[in-house]
Amino acid sequence: MADKRDNTAAKEAKKAKKAASKQRRSQIFQAFSMQRKEDKGLIPWMVGSVVVVTAIVFGIGYLLGHQYLVLPIGVLLGLLVAVIIFGRRVQKNVYSKADGQPGAAAWALDNLKGRWRVTPTVAATTQLDAVHRVLGRPGVMLVAEGAPHRVKGLLAQEKKRVSRLVGDTPIYDIVVGSEEGQVPLRKLQSHLMKLPRNITNAEVDGLEKRLAALASKGNAMPKGPLPAGAKMRNVQRTLRRR
Repeated sequence: MADKRDNTAAKEAKKAKKAASKQRRSQIFQAFSMQRKEDKGLIPWMVGSVVVVTAIVFGIGYLLGHQYLVLPIGVLLGLLVAVIIFGRRVQKNVYSKADGQPGAAAWALDNLKGRWRVTPTVAATTQLDAVHRVLGRPGVMLVAEGAPHRVKGLLAQEKKRVSRLVGDTPIYDIVVGSEEGQVPLRKLQSHLMKLPRNITNAEVDGLEKRLAALASKGNAMPKGPLPAGAKMRNVQRTLRRR
């Protein structure tokens, strides 16, 4: 009886794995189709990368007298580079569509990799300006999006509230935008990653508990837009798995 249950469970697991694989392939195909329609340089770049990388590896193999032995390796490396180029161009397209939309910064923060603690919309205005709080090894990052003359006051108010609880922990003010002194949406994640590591993971946990006492405001603000035809989070996750 136990063997029968085990066999049934194994079949179900195999079926689920097959369905997940099919879904990943479907996501990649949909993303490729959409990107190809909007990005005329996609296919030339991908094909060119395969040809160039294969030729380089073949040339190295020729010099070593093993050109045909390394040819498959060259093709595989070329395909890998093509997939990377595809992912980067999809990402660039997604960010260009999201740029300037209400909630775009929250959406970008939601895609952060690593042990970041993101609390979207801790402060907001009726015009959909917002401040989002991020906790990490650098300290506390307050990320604002919206009209500069309005978010300035939001940031100052939120920084005052947070500073009462975090003590000497560094607090960073970040305004997302394209003007001088602002951080472009597409560079927001990398900007956070480059900040110095000032506190430990244990201290981050302690900060999270202390800041949980702060009441969230502006909950009507969406967590962030997902530009039409560009499910970046799923696409990126799928590409990493492949």
